[in-house]
Amino acid sequence: MKAVVFTLGCKVNEVESSGLMASLEEAGYEVSDKLGYADLYILNTCAVTREAEKKSRQLVARAKKYNPNAKIFVCGCASEKNAAQFSKCGATGVFGARDKREALQAAAREFSIPCGRVVYPKRTKTRAFIKVQDGCDNFCSYCIIPYLRGREVSRKTQDILAEIENCGAYEVVLTGINLSAFDKRGEGLEGLLRALSGVKKRIRLGSLECGVISDGFLRAAGGLYDFAPQFHLSLQSGSTAVLKSMARHYTRDEFLQKCKDIYSVFPDAAITTDIIAGFPTETEEDFSQSLSIIEEAGFARVHAFAYSPREGTAAFKLKDLPAEVKKERLSRLIEEGKKAESRYISRHLGATLSIVAEGFDGEYTCGYTGNYIKTFVKGKLTEGGLYSVKIVGQCKDGALAVPSEM
Repeated sequence: MKAVVFTLGCKVNEVESSGLMASLEEAGYEVSDKLGYADLYILNTCAVTREAEKKSRQLVARAKKYNPNAKIFVCGCASEKNAAQFSKCGATGVFGARDKREALQAAAREFSIPCGRVVYPKRTKTRAFIKVQDGCDNFCSYCIIPYLRGREVSRKTQDILAEIENCGAYEVVLTGINLSAFDKRGEGLEGLLRALSGVKKRIRLGSLECGVISDGFLRAAGGLYDFAPQFHLSLQSGSTAVLKSMARHYTRDEFLQKCKDIYSVFPDAAITTDIIAGFPTETEEDFSQSLSIIEEAGFARVHAFAYSPREGTAAFKLKDLPAEVKKERLSRLIEEGKKAESRYISRHLGATLSIVAEGFDGEYTCGYTGNYIKTFVKGKLTEGGLYSVKIVGQCKDGALAVPSEM
């Protein structure tokens, strides 16, 4: 029996899909995460933007092209937002975002095959992504996700430790819908990092809110066996006025101070970020502040995207900017982001860093350094292996490196 679990959206979605895949394999299915012929499809959808929701709707038709008689179950944020759109497309069953195992159980009933016990997610990449938290209580004015994912909940630290120890990967990435809110009524994310101090693996953090950065948090990160000094701090706008309209609860200056705090402890840290182009209240002056903060903060990489109105959010009632304005601003943001990444790589020319090898394209092995420089090394290295390399130049969309002594 063949099954496909196909995913759109965030790393949390990917982790949850990996859990479904592991359970299906446990039950005896032949499982893939790529669209192709199958008897069963579980489609894990996304609704963070209009485009993501459109792509989610199209998944049912794409699956039917491979096998018109297949059973198709839809779950995730897009189906939580609007289940009817998938029922109309001919999905066998439609479920929400919070408990995706309901889709698994429905598939088991359809095929009269046990859905399998709850197991740790199947690792589909060189790194292991460990979901430690779900939900978000922030309710940023542009974001629909808190309405779909629900309130914040955190896993038990001992369960997280057990999964990390058994994941089979050297590098693990802690992820969540709002990772910064992990155990916020207890010892917080800082406490989790302290609990991981004895783990002999590289620990990387997913997306963070700048408010989580504190002296104690940075000390806990520095106390890890092999901490990957990459901090993805979601900015969204370089303008304090726009941040207030977005309900982001910090100012431009406060964000920049958090960057300085990071650099004071981790001088070579990569601070990466997200910036939205064309939020409804954004003036040209506001946008210029988003452009200028890229160099001022010393970002190593920028993920830029255009504002997408989401019905049900506070910002939806605001007048949207013309599409051509958003497109033009996005283009400028992307260009500045490329310059920032080039500057960051140039700063590390001659540096010796370690990479985890992730794949071979026939000429180069690609991997990422702890501070998230995409690195290309001539020749084939063992996937998942830890290698010491020297950065010697720029290559493709990253850096060129040569092997060095460990």
